Amino acid sequence: VGNPNCGKTTLFNALTGSHQKVGNWPGVTVERKSGSFRFADYDCEIVDLPGIYSMEQDYLGLDEKIARDFLVRGEFD
Repeated sequence: VGNPNCGKTTLFNALTGSHQKVGNWPGVTVERKSGSFRFADYDCEIVDLPGIYSMEQDYLGLDEKIARDFLVRGEFD
């Protein structure tokens, strides 16, 4: 979770070996992506979400709503 265009997808790609699209502008990630990687003896799932500036529903774009809804549902450890 983080602001748009701060490197979330770059980190996701590095950890998972994925090749998700990245760009030097906000709004490249517009949907939820899942990937996995192994850390020590643990199999981990990581989720790449669109960037979000606020949790305020009244000010969110569609991509930010995807991130907010994922966080509100609490489907993570």
